[in-house]
Amino acid sequence: MPFLLLFLAALEVQVKLPATQATQPLDGRLLILFSTDDKAEPRNQISDSPKTQIVFGSDVDGFRPNSAHTVSTEAYGYPIRRLSDLKPGTYTVQAVLDKYETFHRADGHTLKLPTDRGEGRQWNKAPGNLYSKPTKITIEANSQIQLELSETIPAIPQPKDTKYIRHIRIQSPRLTKFWGKPMYLGAHVLLPEGFDTHPNAKYPLMLFHGHFPADFDGFRPEPPDDNLKPDYSERFKLAGYNRITQQEAHNFYKQWTAKSFPRFLVVEIQHANPFYDDSYAVNSANLGPYGDAIMYELLPEIERQFRGIGQGWARFTYGGSTGGWEALAAQIFYPTEFNGAFGACPDPIDFRAHSTINIYEDKNAYFTEGPHQRIPKPGKRDYLGHVSATMETLNQMELALGSKTRSGQQFDIWEAVYSPVGPDGYPARLWDKETGAINPQIATYWRDNYDLRHILQRDWAKLAPQLEGKLHIYCGDMDNFYLNNAVYLMEDFLKTTNPPYKGEVKYGDRAEHCWNGDPNLPNAISRLRYNTMYLDKILKRIEANHPAGADLKSWRHD
Repeated sequence: MPFLLLFLAALEVQVKLPATQATQPLDGRLLILFSTDDKAEPRNQISDSPKTQIVFGSDVDGFRPNSAHTVSTEAYGYPIRRLSDLKPGTYTVQAVLDKYETFHRADGHTLKLPTDRGEGRQWNKAPGNLYSKPTKITIEANSQIQLELSETIPAIPQPKDTKYIRHIRIQSPRLTKFWGKPMYLGAHVLLPEGFDTHPNAKYPLMLFHGHFPADFDGFRPEPPDDNLKPDYSERFKLAGYNRITQQEAHNFYKQWTAKSFPRFLVVEIQHANPFYDDSYAVNSANLGPYGDAIMYELLPEIERQFRGIGQGWARFTYGGSTGGWEALAAQIFYPTEFNGAFGACPDPIDFRAHSTINIYEDKNAYFTEGPHQRIPKPGKRDYLGHVSATMETLNQMELALGSKTRSGQQFDIWEAVYSPVGPDGYPARLWDKETGAINPQIATYWRDNYDLRHILQRDWAKLAPQLEGKLHIYCGDMDNFYLNNAVYLMEDFLKTTNPPYKGEVKYGDRAEHCWNGDPNLPNAISRLRYNTMYLDKILKRIEANHPAGADLKSWRHD
Protein backbone atom coordinates (compact mmCIF):
# COMPACT_ATOMS: atom_id res chain seq x y z
CA MET A 1 0.00 0.00 0.00
CA PRO A 2 2.78 2.57 0.78
CA PHE A 3 4.24 1.93 -2.68
CA LEU A 4 0.87 2.51 -4.34
CA LEU A 5 0.39 5.81 -2.54
CA LEU A 6 3.87 6.94 -3.58
CA PHE A 7 3.15 5.99 -7.17
CA LEU A 8 -0.10 7.93 -7.31
CA ALA A 9 1.42 11.01 -5.71
CA ALA A 10 3.89 11.07 -8.63
CA LEU A 11 1.13 11.09 -11.29
CA GLU A 12 1.29 14.27 -13.37
CA VAL A 13 -1.17 15.54 -15.96
CA GLN A 14 -0.19 18.42 -18.24
CA VAL A 15 -2.59 20.02 -20.69
CA LYS A 16 -1.31 22.26 -23.47
CA LEU A 17 -3.28 25.11 -25.05
CA PRO A 18 -1.95 25.48 -28.63
CA ALA A 19 -1.51 28.98 -30.02
CA THR A 20 -3.84 28.00 -32.86
CA GLN A 21 -6.73 27.56 -30.39
CA ALA A 22 -6.70 30.96 -28.68
CA THR A 23 -5.51 34.51 -29.32
CA GLN A 24 -5.72 35.59 -25.68
CA PRO A 25 -5.65 33.95 -22.22
CA LEU A 26 -8.67 31.81 -21.37
CA ASP A 27 -10.56 31.20 -18.13
CA GLY A 28 -12.60 28.12 -17.37
CA ARG A 29 -12.91 24.71 -15.79
CA LEU A 30 -10.34 22.22 -17.01
CA LEU A 31 -11.73 18.69 -16.84
CA ILE A 32 -9.57 15.58 -17.07
CA LEU A 33 -11.54 12.44 -17.94
CA PHE A 34 -10.54 8.80 -17.57
CA SER A 35 -12.58 5.95 -19.03
CA THR A 36 -12.33 2.18 -19.14
CA ASP A 37 -15.18 1.98 -21.66
CA ASP A 38 -14.33 2.36 -25.36
CA LYS A 39 -17.93 2.78 -26.53
CA ALA A 40 -17.83 6.59 -26.49
CA GLU A 41 -15.53 9.52 -25.82
CA PRO A 42 -14.85 10.01 -22.11
CA ARG A 43 -16.52 13.47 -22.20
CA ASN A 44 -19.80 11.74 -23.01
CA GLN A 45 -19.61 9.16 -20.22
CA ILE A 46 -20.05 11.19 -17.05
CA SER A 47 -23.40 10.55 -15.35
CA ASP A 48 -25.09 10.04 -11.98
CA SER A 49 -25.34 6.28 -12.55
CA PRO A 50 -23.04 3.51 -11.29
CA LYS A 51 -21.81 3.20 -14.90
CA THR A 52 -20.20 6.63 -14.85
CA GLN A 53 -16.59 7.07 -15.85
CA ILE A 54 -14.14 9.38 -14.04
CA VAL A 55 -13.67 13.16 -14.08
CA PHE A 56 -11.37 15.54 -12.22
CA GLY A 57 -11.80 19.30 -12.33
CA SER A 58 -9.53 22.29 -11.88
CA ASP A 59 -10.22 26.02 -12.31
CA VAL A 60 -7.88 27.83 -14.69
CA ASP A 61 -7.49 31.61 -14.88
CA GLY A 62 -5.50 33.25 -17.62
CA PHE A 63 -4.56 30.04 -19.45
CA ARG A 64 -2.14 31.45 -22.01
CA PRO A 65 -1.87 30.20 -25.58
CA ASN A 66 1.15 28.00 -26.24
CA SER A 67 1.49 27.14 -22.55
CA ALA A 68 0.69 24.09 -20.44
CA HIS A 69 -1.34 23.74 -17.25
CA THR A 70 -0.35 21.11 -14.71
CA VAL A 71 -3.31 19.53 -12.93
CA SER A 72 -2.71 19.03 -9.22
CA THR A 73 -2.89 15.53 -7.80
CA GLU A 74 -5.38 17.02 -5.34
CA ALA A 75 -7.79 18.00 -8.13
CA TYR A 76 -11.34 17.20 -7.02
CA GLY A 77 -12.97 14.28 -8.78
CA TYR A 78 -15.96 12.01 -9.24
CA PRO A 79 -16.57 9.20 -8.46
CA ILE A 80 -12.94 9.03 -7.27
CA ARG A 81 -12.43 11.92 -4.89
CA ARG A 82 -8.83 12.93 -5.74
CA LEU A 83 -6.59 12.46 -8.76
CA SER A 84 -4.02 10.96 -6.40
CA ASP A 85 -6.53 8.16 -5.65
CA LEU A 86 -6.70 6.95 -9.26
CA LYS A 87 -5.80 3.27 -9.59
CA PRO A 88 -3.07 2.12 -11.97
CA GLY A 89 -4.29 0.65 -15.24
CA THR A 90 -5.15 1.41 -18.84
CA TYR A 91 -7.53 4.30 -19.52
CA THR A 92 -8.79 6.38 -22.40
CA VAL A 93 -7.92 9.91 -21.31
CA GLN A 94 -9.33 13.22 -22.52
CA ALA A 95 -9.24 16.87 -21.45
CA VAL A 96 -12.02 19.43 -21.91
CA LEU A 97 -11.85 23.16 -21.23
CA ASP A 98 -15.28 24.54 -20.33
CA LYS A 99 -14.63 28.18 -21.20
CA TYR A 100 -15.81 31.03 -18.94
CA GLU A 101 -16.65 34.61 -19.80
CA THR A 102 -16.41 37.61 -17.48
CA PHE A 103 -19.67 39.29 -16.45
CA HIS A 104 -19.85 42.71 -14.78
CA ARG A 105 -23.29 42.47 -13.22
CA ALA A 106 -25.51 45.38 -12.27
CA ASP A 107 -25.23 44.42 -8.59
CA GLY A 108 -21.54 45.35 -8.69
CA HIS A 109 -20.14 41.80 -8.74
CA THR A 110 -17.75 40.52 -11.39
CA LEU A 111 -18.12 36.81 -12.14
CA LYS A 112 -16.46 34.28 -14.41
CA LEU A 113 -19.09 31.94 -15.78
CA PRO A 114 -19.79 29.63 -18.71
CA THR A 115 -22.39 30.75 -21.23
CA ASP A 116 -24.92 29.02 -23.39
CA ARG A 117 -23.89 28.95 -27.04
CA GLY A 118 -26.98 27.29 -28.43
CA GLU A 119 -26.61 23.92 -26.71
CA GLY A 120 -28.38 24.55 -23.42
CA ARG A 121 -25.37 24.98 -21.13
CA GLN A 122 -23.85 21.52 -21.58
CA TRP A 123 -20.09 21.52 -20.96
CA ASN A 124 -19.42 18.52 -23.18
CA LYS A 125 -21.44 19.93 -26.10
CA ALA A 126 -20.92 23.69 -25.87
CA PRO A 127 -19.67 25.18 -29.16
CA GLY A 128 -16.28 26.79 -28.68
CA ASN A 129 -15.23 24.58 -25.80
CA LEU A 130 -11.85 22.95 -26.40
CA TYR A 131 -10.94 19.30 -25.97
CA SER A 132 -8.20 16.81 -26.68
CA LYS A 133 -8.44 13.73 -28.83
CA PRO A 134 -9.13 10.62 -26.74
CA THR A 135 -5.85 8.87 -25.98
CA LYS A 136 -5.36 5.39 -24.52
CA ILE A 137 -2.74 5.46 -21.78
CA THR A 138 -1.41 2.89 -19.33
CA ILE A 139 -0.73 4.56 -15.99
CA GLU A 140 2.29 3.21 -14.20
CA ALA A 141 4.75 4.48 -11.62
CA ASN A 142 5.75 8.10 -12.17
CA SER A 143 3.41 8.43 -15.17
CA GLN A 144 3.31 11.74 -16.97
CA ILE A 145 0.22 12.38 -19.06
CA GLN A 146 0.41 15.07 -21.72
CA LEU A 147 -2.74 16.21 -23.50
CA GLU A 148 -3.33 18.95 -26.04
CA LEU A 149 -6.55 20.94 -26.50
CA SER A 150 -6.38 20.57 -30.26
CA GLU A 151 -10.11 20.24 -30.99
CA THR A 152 -13.02 22.70 -30.87
CA ILE A 153 -16.67 21.78 -30.47
CA PRO A 154 -18.39 23.15 -33.60
CA ALA A 155 -21.30 25.56 -33.76
CA ILE A 156 -24.83 24.16 -33.71
CA PRO A 157 -27.01 24.90 -36.78
CA GLN A 158 -30.04 27.01 -35.98
CA PRO A 159 -33.45 25.37 -36.52
CA LYS A 160 -35.37 26.46 -39.60
CA ASP A 161 -38.94 27.70 -39.75
CA THR A 162 -41.56 25.40 -41.24
CA LYS A 163 -45.24 25.79 -42.06
CA TYR A 164 -46.20 24.92 -38.49
CA ILE A 165 -43.12 25.66 -36.38
CA ARG A 166 -41.66 29.15 -36.08
CA HIS A 167 -38.74 30.43 -34.05
CA ILE A 168 -38.26 33.70 -32.23
CA ARG A 169 -35.29 35.24 -30.40
CA ILE A 170 -35.27 38.58 -28.62
CA GLN A 171 -32.75 40.55 -26.63
CA SER A 172 -34.13 41.07 -23.15
CA PRO A 173 -33.71 44.62 -21.79
CA ARG A 174 -34.20 43.42 -18.20
CA LEU A 175 -31.63 40.62 -18.42
CA THR A 176 -29.16 42.65 -20.43
CA LYS A 177 -29.19 45.34 -17.75
CA PHE A 178 -28.69 42.78 -14.98
CA TRP A 179 -25.84 40.84 -16.64
CA GLY A 180 -24.03 43.80 -18.17
CA LYS A 181 -23.98 42.33 -21.67
CA PRO A 182 -26.61 41.34 -24.27
CA MET A 183 -28.80 38.48 -23.03
CA TYR A 184 -31.43 36.73 -25.12
CA LEU A 185 -34.61 34.71 -24.79
CA GLY A 186 -35.96 32.41 -27.46
CA ALA A 187 -38.96 30.25 -28.21
CA HIS A 188 -40.29 27.64 -30.59
CA VAL A 189 -43.93 28.22 -31.50
CA LEU A 190 -46.25 25.56 -32.89
CA LEU A 191 -48.85 27.33 -35.02
CA PRO A 192 -52.41 26.02 -35.34
CA GLU A 193 -53.76 24.54 -38.53
CA GLY A 194 -55.32 27.34 -40.57
CA PHE A 195 -53.14 30.07 -39.07
CA ASP A 196 -52.36 31.60 -42.48
CA THR A 197 -55.88 31.23 -43.90
CA HIS A 198 -57.61 32.81 -40.89
CA PRO A 199 -55.71 36.10 -40.47
CA ASN A 200 -58.27 37.59 -38.08
CA ALA A 201 -58.23 34.73 -35.61
CA LYS A 202 -56.49 35.16 -32.25
CA TYR A 203 -55.45 32.15 -30.23
CA PRO A 204 -55.07 30.93 -26.66
CA LEU A 205 -51.52 30.07 -25.64
CA MET A 206 -50.18 26.94 -23.97
CA LEU A 207 -46.72 27.39 -22.44
CA PHE A 208 -44.91 24.05 -22.25
CA HIS A 209 -42.12 24.40 -19.69
CA GLY A 210 -39.15 22.05 -19.62
CA HIS A 211 -35.43 21.76 -20.18
CA PHE A 212 -33.69 23.57 -23.03
CA PRO A 213 -35.40 22.60 -26.32
CA ALA A 214 -33.12 22.60 -29.38
CA ASP A 215 -36.28 22.75 -31.50
CA PHE A 216 -39.96 21.97 -31.12
CA ASP A 217 -40.02 18.24 -30.53
CA GLY A 218 -42.78 15.67 -30.78
CA PHE A 219 -44.45 17.04 -33.93
CA ARG A 220 -43.78 15.19 -37.18
CA PRO A 221 -45.73 15.76 -40.42
CA GLU A 222 -43.91 12.81 -42.02
CA PRO A 223 -44.78 9.20 -41.20
CA PRO A 224 -42.17 7.26 -39.24
CA ASP A 225 -38.98 6.47 -41.11
CA ASP A 226 -39.15 2.87 -42.34
CA ASN A 227 -35.36 2.74 -42.52
CA LEU A 228 -34.81 3.87 -38.93
CA LYS A 229 -32.76 1.29 -37.07
CA PRO A 230 -34.57 0.40 -33.83
CA ASP A 231 -32.79 1.44 -30.67
CA TYR A 232 -33.26 0.29 -27.08
CA SER A 233 -34.43 2.55 -24.25
CA GLU A 234 -32.61 1.58 -21.08
CA ARG A 235 -34.88 3.90 -19.10
CA PHE A 236 -38.14 2.30 -20.26
CA LYS A 237 -36.77 -1.15 -21.13
CA LEU A 238 -38.29 -0.81 -24.60
CA ALA A 239 -36.87 -1.93 -27.94
CA GLY A 240 -37.46 0.44 -30.86
CA TYR A 241 -38.34 3.42 -28.69
CA ASN A 242 -37.08 5.78 -31.39
CA ARG A 243 -39.72 4.38 -33.74
CA ILE A 244 -42.39 4.71 -31.06
CA THR A 245 -41.37 8.34 -30.58
CA GLN A 246 -41.65 9.08 -34.30
CA GLN A 247 -45.08 7.42 -34.48
CA GLU A 248 -46.36 9.43 -31.51
CA ALA A 249 -45.05 12.64 -33.10
CA HIS A 250 -46.83 11.82 -36.35
CA ASN A 251 -50.03 10.96 -34.49
CA PHE A 252 -49.87 14.37 -32.81
CA TYR A 253 -49.51 16.03 -36.22
CA LYS A 254 -52.65 14.25 -37.42
CA GLN A 255 -54.57 15.34 -34.31
CA TRP A 256 -53.28 18.91 -34.55
CA THR A 257 -54.42 19.29 -38.16
CA ALA A 258 -57.78 17.51 -37.80
CA LYS A 259 -60.92 19.62 -38.34
CA SER A 260 -62.32 19.03 -34.87
CA PHE A 261 -59.14 19.93 -32.98
CA PRO A 262 -59.10 23.23 -31.01
CA ARG A 263 -56.68 25.82 -32.32
CA PHE A 264 -53.93 26.95 -29.95
CA LEU A 265 -50.42 28.29 -29.89
CA VAL A 266 -48.02 25.92 -28.15
CA VAL A 267 -44.82 27.58 -26.96
CA GLU A 268 -41.54 26.10 -25.73
CA ILE A 269 -39.13 28.72 -24.46
CA GLN A 270 -35.34 28.90 -24.44
CA HIS A 271 -33.93 30.59 -21.35
CA ALA A 272 -30.55 28.95 -20.87
CA ASN A 273 -28.21 31.04 -18.75
CA PRO A 274 -24.70 30.89 -17.26
CA PHE A 275 -25.82 28.45 -14.54
CA TYR A 276 -28.11 25.95 -16.30
CA ASP A 277 -30.12 24.99 -19.33
CA ASP A 278 -33.02 27.10 -18.08
CA SER A 279 -33.73 29.75 -15.45
CA TYR A 280 -36.66 28.17 -13.58
CA ALA A 281 -38.71 31.07 -15.01
CA VAL A 282 -38.64 33.18 -11.84
CA ASN A 283 -36.81 36.29 -10.68
CA SER A 284 -33.61 35.46 -8.84
CA ALA A 285 -30.85 37.33 -7.05
CA ASN A 286 -28.20 35.34 -8.92
CA LEU A 287 -29.79 34.84 -12.33
CA GLY A 288 -31.69 38.09 -12.64
CA PRO A 289 -35.33 38.88 -13.52
CA TYR A 290 -36.03 35.89 -15.77
CA GLY A 291 -39.63 35.61 -14.55
CA ASP A 292 -40.48 39.17 -15.51
CA ALA A 293 -38.48 38.96 -18.74
CA ILE A 294 -40.42 35.89 -19.87
CA MET A 295 -43.77 37.21 -18.67
CA TYR A 296 -43.55 40.82 -19.83
CA GLU A 297 -41.08 40.71 -22.72
CA LEU A 298 -41.05 37.31 -24.44
CA LEU A 299 -44.67 36.19 -24.16
CA PRO A 300 -46.13 39.55 -25.31
CA GLU A 301 -43.81 39.50 -28.34
CA ILE A 302 -44.88 35.95 -29.19
CA GLU A 303 -48.54 36.93 -28.85
CA ARG A 304 -47.96 40.02 -30.99
CA GLN A 305 -46.22 38.13 -33.79
CA PHE A 306 -48.46 35.08 -33.79
CA ARG A 307 -51.80 36.63 -32.84
CA GLY A 308 -52.21 35.39 -29.31
CA ILE A 309 -55.21 36.61 -27.33
CA GLY A 310 -52.78 38.02 -24.80
CA GLN A 311 -54.92 37.79 -21.66
CA GLY A 312 -54.60 35.62 -18.57
CA TRP A 313 -57.82 33.68 -19.12
CA ALA A 314 -56.40 32.42 -22.44
CA ARG A 315 -52.96 31.32 -21.18
CA PHE A 316 -52.09 27.94 -19.67
CA THR A 317 -48.85 26.38 -18.57
CA TYR A 318 -47.69 22.81 -18.06
CA GLY A 319 -44.58 20.66 -17.92
CA GLY A 320 -42.75 17.91 -16.09
CA SER A 321 -39.87 17.78 -13.62
CA THR A 322 -38.12 21.16 -13.90
CA GLY A 323 -41.00 22.15 -16.16
CA GLY A 324 -43.52 20.97 -13.59
CA TRP A 325 -42.02 23.26 -10.93
CA GLU A 326 -41.85 26.12 -13.42
CA ALA A 327 -45.47 25.70 -14.45
CA LEU A 328 -46.66 25.81 -10.85
CA ALA A 329 -44.30 28.65 -9.90
CA ALA A 330 -45.36 30.77 -12.89
CA GLN A 331 -49.01 30.29 -11.91
CA ILE A 332 -48.33 31.13 -8.25
CA PHE A 333 -45.99 34.09 -8.83
CA TYR A 334 -48.14 35.49 -11.67
CA PRO A 335 -51.55 34.27 -10.50
CA THR A 336 -53.74 36.27 -12.88
CA GLU A 337 -51.54 35.82 -15.95
CA PHE A 338 -52.48 32.13 -16.40
CA ASN A 339 -55.76 30.24 -16.19
CA GLY A 340 -54.32 26.92 -15.11
CA ALA A 341 -51.08 25.10 -14.37
CA PHE A 342 -50.45 21.39 -14.78
CA GLY A 343 -47.29 20.36 -12.94
CA ALA A 344 -46.09 16.81 -13.46
CA CYS A 345 -43.41 15.25 -11.22
CA PRO A 346 -42.41 18.76 -10.15
CA ASP A 347 -39.03 19.54 -8.65
CA PRO A 348 -39.42 19.93 -4.87
CA ILE A 349 -42.42 22.17 -4.14
CA ASP A 350 -41.97 21.89 -0.36
CA PHE A 351 -38.41 22.16 0.95
CA ARG A 352 -39.22 20.00 3.95
CA ALA A 353 -38.79 17.30 1.30
CA HIS A 354 -36.04 18.67 -0.92
CA SER A 355 -35.71 15.19 -2.37
CA THR A 356 -34.70 13.32 0.82
CA ILE A 357 -33.55 16.42 2.72
CA ASN A 358 -35.55 18.57 5.12
CA ILE A 359 -33.54 21.74 4.72
CA TYR A 360 -35.11 23.32 7.82
CA GLU A 361 -34.56 20.51 10.32
CA ASP A 362 -31.71 18.38 8.97
CA LYS A 363 -28.21 19.46 9.88
CA ASN A 364 -26.56 17.56 7.05
CA ALA A 365 -27.67 17.09 3.44
CA TYR A 366 -25.73 13.87 2.91
CA PHE A 367 -26.26 11.83 6.06
CA THR A 368 -28.90 10.97 8.61
CA GLU A 369 -26.89 11.07 11.80
CA GLY A 370 -27.38 9.28 15.08
CA PRO A 371 -25.23 9.08 18.19
CA HIS A 372 -23.11 6.22 16.79
CA GLN A 373 -23.57 6.05 13.01
CA ARG A 374 -24.19 8.04 9.82
CA ILE A 375 -26.59 6.69 7.21
CA PRO A 376 -26.12 8.06 3.66
CA LYS A 377 -29.19 9.83 2.31
CA PRO A 378 -30.40 8.25 -0.94
CA GLY A 379 -30.55 10.47 -4.01
CA LYS A 380 -31.88 8.27 -6.81
CA ARG A 381 -33.81 5.01 -6.95
CA ASP A 382 -35.84 2.79 -9.28
CA TYR A 383 -39.50 1.85 -8.88
CA LEU A 384 -38.55 -0.94 -6.47
CA GLY A 385 -36.55 1.40 -4.27
CA HIS A 386 -33.13 0.20 -5.36
CA VAL A 387 -30.72 3.10 -4.82
CA SER A 388 -28.28 4.04 -7.59
CA ALA A 389 -26.94 7.35 -6.23
CA THR A 390 -26.70 9.11 -2.89
CA MET A 391 -27.00 12.79 -2.10
CA GLU A 392 -23.25 12.88 -1.52
CA THR A 393 -22.31 11.29 -4.86
CA LEU A 394 -24.71 13.51 -6.82
CA ASN A 395 -23.11 16.58 -5.29
CA GLN A 396 -19.61 15.16 -5.66
CA MET A 397 -20.17 14.98 -9.42
CA GLU A 398 -21.24 18.62 -9.46
CA LEU A 399 -18.24 19.80 -7.46
CA ALA A 400 -15.90 18.01 -9.86
CA LEU A 401 -17.57 19.66 -12.86
CA GLY A 402 -17.54 23.17 -11.44
CA SER A 403 -16.71 25.17 -8.33
CA LYS A 404 -18.83 28.10 -7.08
CA THR A 405 -22.14 26.58 -8.29
CA ARG A 406 -20.85 26.45 -11.89
CA SER A 407 -21.37 22.77 -12.73
CA GLY A 408 -24.51 23.32 -14.81
CA GLN A 409 -26.17 20.47 -12.89
CA GLN A 410 -29.31 20.05 -10.80
CA PHE A 411 -28.37 20.93 -7.22
CA ASP A 412 -26.25 23.84 -8.39
CA ILE A 413 -29.08 25.44 -10.36
CA TRP A 414 -31.44 25.12 -7.40
CA GLU A 415 -28.80 26.93 -5.38
CA ALA A 416 -28.30 29.58 -8.06
CA VAL A 417 -32.03 30.26 -8.34
CA TYR A 418 -33.07 30.02 -4.69
CA SER A 419 -30.06 31.40 -2.77
CA PRO A 420 -29.05 34.98 -2.06
CA VAL A 421 -25.83 36.30 -3.58
CA GLY A 422 -22.79 35.28 -1.55
CA PRO A 423 -20.03 37.67 -0.48
CA ASP A 424 -17.91 36.71 -3.53
CA GLY A 425 -20.79 37.34 -5.94
CA TYR A 426 -21.53 33.67 -6.54
CA PRO A 427 -24.60 31.95 -5.07
CA ALA A 428 -24.51 31.42 -1.31
CA ARG A 429 -24.20 27.73 -0.49
CA LEU A 430 -27.19 26.08 1.18
CA TRP A 431 -24.82 23.37 2.32
CA ASP A 432 -21.09 22.81 2.24
CA LYS A 433 -20.54 20.93 -0.98
CA GLU A 434 -17.87 18.64 0.49
CA THR A 435 -19.29 17.90 3.94
CA GLY A 436 -23.05 18.43 3.47
CA ALA A 437 -23.41 20.74 6.49
CA ILE A 438 -26.56 22.88 6.01
CA ASN A 439 -26.62 26.65 6.59
CA PRO A 440 -29.95 27.42 8.34
CA GLN A 441 -29.87 31.12 7.38
CA ILE A 442 -29.77 30.24 3.69
CA ALA A 443 -32.54 27.69 4.26
CA THR A 444 -34.75 30.46 5.65
CA TYR A 445 -34.12 32.55 2.53
CA TRP A 446 -35.12 29.61 0.35
CA ARG A 447 -38.32 29.13 2.36
CA ASP A 448 -39.44 32.74 2.22
CA ASN A 449 -38.83 33.18 -1.49
CA TYR A 450 -39.19 29.86 -3.32
CA ASP A 451 -40.84 27.18 -1.15
CA LEU A 452 -44.11 26.98 -3.10
CA ARG A 453 -46.08 25.26 -0.34
CA HIS A 454 -44.87 27.77 2.26
CA ILE A 455 -45.72 30.71 -0.02
CA LEU A 456 -49.21 29.36 -0.69
CA GLN A 457 -49.86 28.74 2.98
CA ARG A 458 -48.47 32.13 4.03
CA ASP A 459 -50.37 34.09 1.36
CA TRP A 460 -53.48 31.96 0.84
CA ALA A 461 -55.92 34.68 1.87
CA LYS A 462 -54.64 36.85 -0.96
CA LEU A 463 -53.95 34.14 -3.53
CA ALA A 464 -57.06 31.97 -3.09
CA PRO A 465 -59.41 34.00 -5.33
CA GLN A 466 -56.73 34.24 -8.01
CA LEU A 467 -55.80 30.54 -7.99
CA GLU A 468 -59.16 28.82 -7.58
CA GLY A 469 -59.25 25.72 -9.78
CA LYS A 470 -55.86 26.43 -11.35
CA LEU A 471 -53.43 24.09 -9.56
CA HIS A 472 -53.10 20.52 -10.87
CA ILE A 473 -50.26 18.26 -9.71
CA TYR A 474 -49.30 14.75 -10.85
CA CYS A 475 -46.49 12.51 -9.60
CA GLY A 476 -45.48 8.88 -9.52
CA ASP A 477 -45.33 7.49 -6.01
CA MET A 478 -41.94 5.93 -6.80
CA ASP A 479 -40.42 8.97 -8.43
CA ASN A 480 -36.72 8.30 -9.02
CA PHE A 481 -35.72 11.50 -7.21
CA TYR A 482 -38.25 11.20 -4.37
CA LEU A 483 -40.20 14.19 -5.69
CA ASN A 484 -43.46 12.64 -4.56
CA ASN A 485 -42.49 13.36 -0.94
CA ALA A 486 -42.89 17.11 -1.46
CA VAL A 487 -46.14 16.56 -3.36
CA TYR A 488 -47.56 14.69 -0.35
CA LEU A 489 -46.77 17.69 1.85
CA MET A 490 -48.28 20.10 -0.65
CA GLU A 491 -51.42 17.96 -0.86
CA ASP A 492 -51.70 17.92 2.93
CA PHE A 493 -51.88 21.71 2.86
CA LEU A 494 -54.18 21.97 -0.16
CA LYS A 495 -56.73 19.70 1.53
CA THR A 496 -57.06 22.27 4.33
CA THR A 497 -57.41 25.45 2.29
CA ASN A 498 -60.29 27.78 3.01
CA PRO A 499 -61.65 28.61 0.52
CA PRO A 500 -60.94 25.28 -1.23
CA TYR A 501 -58.29 25.32 -3.96
CA LYS A 502 -60.53 23.27 -6.30
CA GLY A 503 -57.67 21.69 -8.24
CA GLU A 504 -56.36 18.14 -8.14
CA VAL A 505 -53.40 16.06 -6.99
CA LYS A 506 -52.95 12.56 -8.42
CA TYR A 507 -50.37 9.81 -8.09
CA GLY A 508 -49.22 6.99 -10.35
CA ASP A 509 -48.90 3.62 -8.62
CA ARG A 510 -45.24 2.51 -8.69
CA ALA A 511 -44.68 5.13 -11.41
CA GLU A 512 -41.22 6.59 -11.80
CA HIS A 513 -40.07 10.02 -12.93
CA CYS A 514 -41.83 11.65 -14.81
CA TRP A 515 -45.41 10.40 -14.48
CA ASN A 516 -47.77 13.08 -15.75
CA GLY A 517 -51.29 12.03 -14.95
CA ASP A 518 -52.47 9.23 -17.24
CA PRO A 519 -53.26 6.07 -15.24
CA ASN A 520 -54.03 4.05 -18.38
CA LEU A 521 -50.77 4.39 -20.29
CA PRO A 522 -47.15 3.68 -19.40
CA ASN A 523 -45.10 6.81 -18.91
CA ALA A 524 -43.00 5.91 -21.95
CA ILE A 525 -46.08 6.89 -23.99
CA SER A 526 -47.80 9.51 -21.85
CA ARG A 527 -44.63 11.63 -21.65
CA LEU A 528 -44.93 12.06 -25.43
CA ARG A 529 -48.48 13.45 -25.15
CA TYR A 530 -48.10 16.55 -22.99
CA ASN A 531 -49.60 18.82 -25.64
CA THR A 532 -52.92 16.97 -25.69
CA MET A 533 -53.37 15.27 -22.31
CA TYR A 534 -54.57 18.35 -20.38
CA LEU A 535 -56.60 19.80 -23.24
CA ASP A 536 -60.03 18.78 -21.95
CA LYS A 537 -59.36 20.51 -18.64
CA ILE A 538 -58.01 23.59 -20.45
CA LEU A 539 -61.13 23.91 -22.59
CA LYS A 540 -63.34 23.60 -19.52
CA ARG A 541 -61.33 26.33 -17.79
CA ILE A 542 -61.79 28.64 -20.76
CA GLU A 543 -65.52 27.96 -20.91
CA ALA A 544 -65.97 28.58 -17.19
CA ASN A 545 -63.48 31.41 -16.68
CA HIS A 546 -63.56 34.06 -19.38
CA PRO A 547 -64.53 37.71 -19.20
CA ALA A 548 -67.68 39.04 -20.79
CA GLY A 549 -67.23 39.62 -24.50
CA ALA A 550 -64.19 37.33 -24.76
CA ASP A 551 -63.42 35.82 -28.15
CA LEU A 552 -64.39 32.17 -27.90
CA LYS A 553 -65.06 31.60 -31.61
CA SER A 554 -62.38 32.91 -33.97
CA TRP A 555 -59.88 30.29 -32.81
CA ARG A 556 -62.34 27.37 -33.17
CA HIS A 557 -62.14 27.41 -36.96
CA ASP A 558 -61.69 24.28 -39.11
